[in-house]
Amino acid sequence: MSDPTGILLVDKPGGMTSHDVVARARRALGTRKVGHAGTLDPMATGLLVLGVGASTRLLTFIVGLDKTYEATIRLGVSTDTDDAEGELTAAASAESVTDVDIRAGIDALTGTIDQVPSAVSAIKVDGRRAYDRVRAGEQVELAARTVTVSRFEVRNARRGGADVDGTALPLVDLDVVVDCSSGTYIRALARDLGASLGVGGHLTALRRTRIGPFLVADGAALDDMTAARLLAPAAVATAVLGAVPVTADEARDLRHGKRLLGAADRLVSGTAAIDPDGRLVGILERRGNDLKSAMNMAEGS
Repeated sequence: MSDPTGILLVDKPGGMTSHDVVARARRALGTRKVGHAGTLDPMATGLLVLGVGASTRLLTFIVGLDKTYEATIRLGVSTDTDDAEGELTAAASAESVTDVDIRAGIDALTGTIDQVPSAVSAIKVDGRRAYDRVRAGEQVELAARTVTVSRFEVRNARRGGADVDGTALPLVDLDVVVDCSSGTYIRALARDLGASLGVGGHLTALRRTRIGPFLVADGAALDDMTAARLLAPAAVATAVLGAVPVTADEARDLRHGKRLLGAADRLVSGTAAIDPDGRLVGILERRGNDLKSAMNMAEGS
């Protein structure tokens, strides 16, 4: 029996790490060769994209796709992790924050913005994860990075009191949906919105519902991570990169490292070379007027 290969969409439950899900997938599919296209915090739920077998090579083309999240932001409370898993650092009444104020704050965080990631993040600082440095008691300051928030929409706003460290405070909970570029931190949006309103803020719930063309509605549950749920490499590459049909002879040449001479103008609808049997040959790139495979898939994949 050949080793399984393909892309597996998983709906991660809360309370476990993305690496826990990868470990479960390895056991379920009987292979060590499982990778992911971006993690979720333990608190978060939603879409994880896993690569299995030879299809792990496709993850590099998926990790940078834009994403959609559904989240709940609590205004009036700040934490050291910018989410509900952290320690309380400040609290303030949000009673005076109006809907107009919230709209203005969200508008300022929509579009192309410079965002400072949360200190408790997986970003590496001098070779070590930022969260490891924070947990070791170090002061971590991360550089701002440019991200794009194409949609930041409030679906529901709830006002009410809550007990915060023994004090009853008026708070505001916002249920939001966010479309954003890869590398955007929703926790940082919550933090920055609260800071701009002068009351602080943090994330209390997060669910990733989309990565590029892939939807959490199509994700497998943990007990349903089977080979039958694997998406074929050709289908995934076509969805992400677009297809370029090639003949059997061209497929053979590409697999042997040869160029398709004078074929550069065929990169109109995409870059994924698909052979007559519907299999992914590789990912094409221009070399002058020619085409060459920048990444080949094994012929049996």
